[in-house]
Amino acid sequence: MSWLSHRRQNRFSLGAVEVAPEPEINLIPFIDVLLVVLIFLMISTTFTHYQELAITLPTANGSDSQTEIKQIHIAVSRDGRYAINGKMTDRLQLSEAINSITSKDANGNIQVEIDADARAPHQAVMSALEAARDANVTNIVFSSQTKK
Repeated sequence: MSWLSHRRQNRFSLGAVEVAPEPEINLIPFIDVLLVVLIFLMISTTFTHYQELAITLPTANGSDSQTEIKQIHIAVSRDGRYAINGKMTDRLQLSEAINSITSKDANGNIQVEIDADARAPHQAVMSALEAARDANVTNIVFSSQTKK
């Protein structure tokens, strides 16, 4: 103990001055705290892995279809308005307009493309999907854009 060695034996002498002990940093509690923090960080980072599905898409060999597919383009605006092939319509006339277009094609090669605004109400998109289903159209696609 180094602080004892600095003490003078003559306490009662008038000329003796007591020297203050030098402060020491105890490293063992400091290392203990650092190890606890390190263990905490190691455990908590193992739970932050994002769940991902590793999907390998199938490939197919085939040629393009030779049959002509008639497309019906349904646009859904940000405020829930509809346009079929560029003509404005409302929800009540949406099914009737799709039925009138599909009745003209006897082959049944009809594809409905729903092009909805990113901020369009979900119900408006579902109404367009229901209208296509009511017209017995099974080939329905959604259009999207790539991030730039």
